[in-house]
This record gives sequence, structure tokens and C-alpha cells, in this order.
Amino acid sequence: MQTRYLLGIDGGGTRCRVRLTDRAGQRLAECEGGPANVWSQYETAVQTMEALMARALQSAGLPPAALQDTAVVAGLAGANVTSVQARLDNWQPGCAALAVVSDVEIACVGAHGGQPGAVFICGTGSQGAAWDGEHFTSLGGWGFALSDQGSGSELGHRALRLALQAHEAIVPPSALTQHIMLQFENSPEKMLEWTRQAQPADWARVVPEVFAAASSGDVNAVTLVKQTASDIGILAEQLFLRGASQLAMMGGLAQPIRPWLSSDLQARLTEPVADALSGALMLAARLA
Repeated sequence: MQTRYLLGIDGGGTRCRVRLTDRAGQRLAECEGGPANVWSQYETAVQTMEALMARALQSAGLPPAALQDTAVVAGLAGANVTSVQARLDNWQPGCAALAVVSDVEIACVGAHGGQPGAVFICGTGSQGAAWDGEHFTSLGGWGFALSDQGSGSELGHRALRLALQAHEAIVPPSALTQHIMLQFENSPEKMLEWTRQAQPADWARVVPEVFAAASSGDVNAVTLVKQTASDIGILAEQLFLRGASQLAMMGGLAQPIRPWLSSDLQARLTEPVADALSGALMLAARLA
């Protein structure tokens, strides 16, 4: 099969990014939109992806029919779930060729420039993966309710829980916990109502505030960030034990959490060669 274009999709719990190139790798367009977690919000994720694909073609000055001449690889949060994979098997966006994998897989390929290695994504959610050049071994990635250790959503959940405990004088308060409660008008009931509709990305919105407070020495913020760093350390060690020789960290928490990791782990980390979209495009080139 010969195609003229390659398109990579990186769909996460907070945002979805799309990059379009020609077969030579020349970037033609890139755009982003809202969340694209196919486990928690399948229909919304598909609508987001299709809208971004159309926008990318338009930005590149190509007609919608050019999608029929495009190889697409989508790396999506939640795509590792078998029931979701079955639904995605029926997704037909009208491209020349399509492969759907998890977002951690495209991140792993991109992080090591297509060479074997491992990656730990710590964004809204979290997941680890190791790639030997042909096959992936995954760790975690089972969603906010069961997994996602070392993620923004888990850190946010802990922060709100701690804020509530401080509000009820179970633990000592701090500027961080007081500010979080102020966002809910100091009302546990308003916080409870908010949780009815809160998605993982909603829980993660407080994360920048937690890191800023930790940098200022807020005792509760420091405790929260250290817990997250400990979770990441445990999972990273498991990737090394499963044969990974190189480990890169990616995602929104990768940089802010790094100074809080153990010195041993920091010394063993490698910088990503490229981003997850680059990994998706490498796989799309294989597909094409």
C-alpha cells in the first residue's frame, strides 16, 4: 500500500493532539483539542479526534478526501481495555489505513526514537510500558478508580481529600488546604456535589497549585508531592526489573515531579528523543 500522508493522534485525558506529515516526514499541520479518553468518554473522544483530523487537513490546505490517502495511528488513553478495543474496531474514519494503540505505546516509541526502551507517562493518568522493538509490555493504565498511581488525577484527589480533612480539623491546615476549600466556598457539601460529575482531568486541575505550594514549603503540599514521587519510584523500579535498560518520563508531571524523585532514579532517567506524536508517526510510516 502506498499513501501520501501520515497522521498521528495522541489522545489523553486532558487534551488530544494531531500531527499531519507527508511520507517524507515534512510537517504539514498540527492542532489540538479537548480530552480523548476512549474508556471514560468514548463518544466524545471519537468526535474530538475526527474534528481534529478534519482541521489538520484544512490547515494543510488539503481537501477532506485526502484522508483516504492517509495512514493514521492513534495512541489513546483507555485503548488498552479489551471492551474498548472492540468498539474501536468498528471506528471507520475513512483513512487509507488505521491502527489504534494505547497512548503509552506511541510515547514509548517516540521517547526512544523507535529503539527499544521504556517510558512512564505521568499526566492526567499514568502508565508504564517497555518496548523491545517488536512487542510492548505494559504496566498500569487501568483508570482513575483502580490505577493511575503517580498521576495528576490521583494527586488532585489526594489534595482535595487532605483539604477536607484539614477543614474538619483531622489534620493541621495549611495555605494550600485552605485555598482548595475556598474554591468550594468552604463547604464539604459543595465539594461532594462536585465529585458527582468530576472527571479525571477535573481532579488534576489543582496540580499546578499543589506544586507551587510545595515549592514554597507548604507542609501539606510537600507531603502530597512526596507521595506522588514515591508512587512513581515504585512503578519505575518495576519497569527496570522487567528488563528495561532505558527509562524516559513523559507527561505533564514529568518535569515538575523530577526534583522530588529519589537521586538514584533521577540518575537512571534518560531524556525523551521525541514526543508521543512522533512515535505515532513512526508507527504510521510502518503501517504505510
